[in-house]
Amino acid sequence: MNYIVYDLEATCWENMPIGYVQETIEIGAFRVNAYGEVRGKFNRFIKPVVHPVLSPFCRQLTNISQEEVNRAGTFPDVIEEFQNWARIEEEDYLLCSWGNFDKKMFLHDCRLHRLDADWAERHVNLKEQYRISNRLRSGIGLKKAVEREGILFTGMHHRGISDAENLVKLFLKYLGTWDL
Repeated sequence: MNYIVYDLEATCWENMPIGYVQETIEIGAFRVNAYGEVRGKFNRFIKPVVHPVLSPFCRQLTNISQEEVNRAGTFPDVIEEFQNWARIEEEDYLLCSWGNFDKKMFLHDCRLHRLDADWAERHVNLKEQYRISNRLRSGIGLKKAVEREGILFTGMHHRGISDAENLVKLFLKYLGTWDL
């Protein structure tokens, strides 16, 4: 079993204009085996096509530059690379993210680009499991959960690869207790 612990960043606006849709602009992921060994790392930017210019709010929040997404591949190319890296066609896998936003974005982007989305359904919401296992009234953000566990949050918050790396730390701490 491969656990694909991942985080996405998407186009965003301070006040999202009516009719605008978000698109994934970064995938950060780690492949973890059943023994808790990190077996790979994936980090790619994605060029948005519906609204190709990042808002100032988005650039500031994610620290992703317009140049980085301009140089990136589009979703169909990057997602094929991601699926190959994750060995989705070859091995058993489970996508693991903090909340359901990331799953919804994969499904949305697959529909947008007319790609099969069945592979994205194999997903577990670690945020909800953490909430339940820690008897919290409501879910908390990843950074707060990591710090609550006494784990040092490293990297840049709201960057896919950094958030995925911090989620891996939390994932490994609770490995064996998640309902996977």
